[in-house]
Amino acid sequence: MSDSERTPAAAALTELILDLFRLNSRMLTAGDRLVAGLGLTSARWQVLGTIVAAERPQPVAWLARDMGANRQNVQRIVNDLIKEGLVELTANPHHRRAAHVLLTDKGRQVYAAAMSLQVPWVNGLAEGLQVEQIAAMRSVVAVLRRRLEDEGTEDAR
Repeated sequence: MSDSERTPAAAALTELILDLFRLNSRMLTAGDRLVAGLGLTSARWQVLGTIVAAERPQPVAWLARDMGANRQNVQRIVNDLIKEGLVELTANPHHRRAAHVLLTDKGRQVYAAAMSLQVPWVNGLAEGLQVEQIAAMRSVVAVLRRRLEDEGTEDAR
């Protein structure tokens, strides 16, 4: 087999990747529409969600790592969220220059409102899908993500 010929699994994976690119675009557009009335975008919502999901306060670099995103992009979004009064920076006892990002009361309220909009929306998306199908897809995506993360670690060496 030549280098330019894909295996059947690689061909199927290529089609899945293309579908994931299209899905990501549609997901961001739908998310933007869903939370626009709250003054959020999908990106802002994702940062708020990452802050909520963290077990303890984190600096921007750690949030970006957890999101699999670029630190500079997350910093830009955090700066916007600070201006909107949704997050604040607090001292990090372990690193003077890497402040922790915390939700404000307003941030918690806006995030809760976004999640209350998400429930009926995601229930509609899930309609007709089987939990086993979703779990299988999530498993495949998790394996691919780990492999790509491992590649990034190898590139850094």
